[in-house]
Amino acid sequence: MLQIYNSLTRKKEVFVPIEAGKVRLYVCGMTVYDYCHVGHARVMVVFDVVVRYLRSLGYQVTYVRNITDIDDKIIRRAQENGEDYRALTERFIQAMHEDAAALGVQPPMVEPRATQSIADMQALIQTLLEKGFAYLAETGDVCYDVSRFTHYGELANKNLEDLRAGARVEVEAGKDDPLDFVLWKAAKPGEPNWPSPWGPGRPGWHIECSAMSSRCLGEHFDIHGGGMDLKFPHHENEIAQSEAASGHKFVNYWMHNGFVQIDEEKMSKSLGNFFTVREVLERYPPEVVRFFIISSHYRGPLNYSDENLDHARASLTRLYTALRGLPGSEAPPQPTYQDRFREAMDDDFNTAEALAVLFELAREINRLRDKGESEEAARLGAGLRQLGDILGLLQGDPDEFLQVHLKAAISVGSTIDARLTLEHGFTKTEIENLIAQRNAARKARNWAEADRIRKLLAEQGIVLEDTSAGTTWRRG
Repeated sequence: MLQIYNSLTRKKEVFVPIEAGKVRLYVCGMTVYDYCHVGHARVMVVFDVVVRYLRSLGYQVTYVRNITDIDDKIIRRAQENGEDYRALTERFIQAMHEDAAALGVQPPMVEPRATQSIADMQALIQTLLEKGFAYLAETGDVCYDVSRFTHYGELANKNLEDLRAGARVEVEAGKDDPLDFVLWKAAKPGEPNWPSPWGPGRPGWHIECSAMSSRCLGEHFDIHGGGMDLKFPHHENEIAQSEAASGHKFVNYWMHNGFVQIDEEKMSKSLGNFFTVREVLERYPPEVVRFFIISSHYRGPLNYSDENLDHARASLTRLYTALRGLPGSEAPPQPTYQDRFREAMDDDFNTAEALAVLFELAREINRLRDKGESEEAARLGAGLRQLGDILGLLQGDPDEFLQVHLKAAISVGSTIDARLTLEHGFTKTEIENLIAQRNAARKARNWAEADRIRKLLAEQGIVLEDTSAGTTWRRG
């Protein structure tokens, strides 16, 4: 039974869709004024896995991920470049799609753009004005009055006074309260604008997602997701806008993925401590980056480092090594592994535990191969691929991954060990030959060489045990 951690209630809840057999999911997408960084990649990959798993359970999933193609950052960047904002956003939308495809992220079913949804936003703003939840400020902006929404702050788990104290800002011109936010911005000279009942202008950021999600999925839908940084104020404001306008609940389950961190700081463009997806893909194969992202639970922090990416590459190599040379099979996974995989994913999409099940499968495949039971190994190999597919992994050719894609490791200065890994998915004979070489090195007191061989085998999941009777090994 699938349980999802609901950010609104701050606990795991059994997932019950509004409509039996169907799931409506909305995820806040990118603001397209620059290339996607690894933090953006995490959002795309995390919710791609969520959609894949829901579909594997038999749900018909309607997945919507929006594009913000008008806001202050976009206008500022276009002015800095001396180009039309539409040319800027088209370029980076294309780049975003390329990055997502490289990472194996399936496109959403619907991808609405803010600039194509102006009429929906204006209709929603008009409803809020008529119901008394918004007001026309002296500046010409239309603002939302948070004091009128009694549940404001529930997602952030704070009351209005706590939020006001945390804001530490003076009331902006035209606003009645520092927490009030702009729904419609009055036009400024030289900026893009659209006609409206309140004068020319453009939408505020928060109103975009309320309008687009409601248009695509209805006023009440199952899951709304995004990065942790959107929880407040963006998603808080979405709830306030949408529920004030409709008079009923907006979303049943709120999901937020954790930050990508560098040196314990959030990776972000504002801090300047980010790596674009394209920069990372110059050094690591896309599937390795995807593995790295899902190797941690989506709600926790993800620590970006070359060491962690190298570990992801070694781990993925172990899985592909288990699949190497196995004939094709349509057999389903053994119930034991399938049940344990599903148990992990049912626990709030725990991909880290689901990956542990894949490694257990890989170890069993290697054990069967070493015993010469190739037919059973092939059957388990088919199961490994099927479970991997739910995570968006292991659909490539093992030889291609091991012999072609991992050559990127050599190009960035890896040792001869990487070359050996490329050429060998170690067989039983090769393991025993390496152990013999290590024993010879130890006898010659060449400890560096002995350690090198142990490390090489460990990277392939081979555990050595030195005893008085000699060295034995097992798949770790």
